[in-house]
Amino acid sequence: MTEKLYHDCHELISQGRALLEDLQSWGISTVPHGGRPAEMSSPEVLAERLEAATLDHLQTLMAGCTRCPLGEKRKSLVFGAGNPQAELVLVGEAPGREEDEKGFPFVGEAGRLLEKILFAMQMTRDDVYICNVIKCRPPQNRDPEAQEIETCEPFLKQQLEIIKPKLIIALGRFAAQTLLRTKAPISRLRGHWHEYEGVPLMPTFHPAYLLRNPAGKREVWEDMKQVMRRLKA
Repeated sequence: MTEKLYHDCHELISQGRALLEDLQSWGISTVPHGGRPAEMSSPEVLAERLEAATLDHLQTLMAGCTRCPLGEKRKSLVFGAGNPQAELVLVGEAPGREEDEKGFPFVGEAGRLLEKILFAMQMTRDDVYICNVIKCRPPQNRDPEAQEIETCEPFLKQQLEIIKPKLIIALGRFAAQTLLRTKAPISRLRGHWHEYEGVPLMPTFHPAYLLRNPAGKREVWEDMKQVMRRLKA
């Protein structure tokens, strides 16, 4: 073994030992194998998961995120907005063009319709928390890909852990199927209670779908009446 190779091996072993010591200091006794992208298992990201005690802190930690390719093309990271102590969290798919421009979830026509739905529930944006599974806009508003979900969903879970909502509404097919790990159509999922991260979840149609299919508003209102009853229980 050459002196350089010996030095390189010694350096790698030292780095590995230091990483294991860091993991143990965070209370992690075993190292997970495979599955996640390398950047998601880095000590910096693990530290973020453990140390973000508030939404503002988590948003600061996520600023400049390029953990997946979407981060390199976005204009804005659309973190979420609303009441940090909300009993009700609404989760959509991903930012669209207007959200990417403004850095705010559910703007434009779909956002205005969502505000009307909330108004009918005697609520405003300030009463709830609104966010998406994915925080950056996919090109041409395509569905997020598996690696993008795997990279970004842990931050959604942290948001929910910080907020501790009583209920979640999944807005639209993609959000419902992703959170519930199912390929069942939204028409079959909506109207029935499910669960995500231990929190009761009601799937319903996305406001953008209602703009194209106004007849679906009746079904969405039935879903919202279930949500209102459960919030009051």
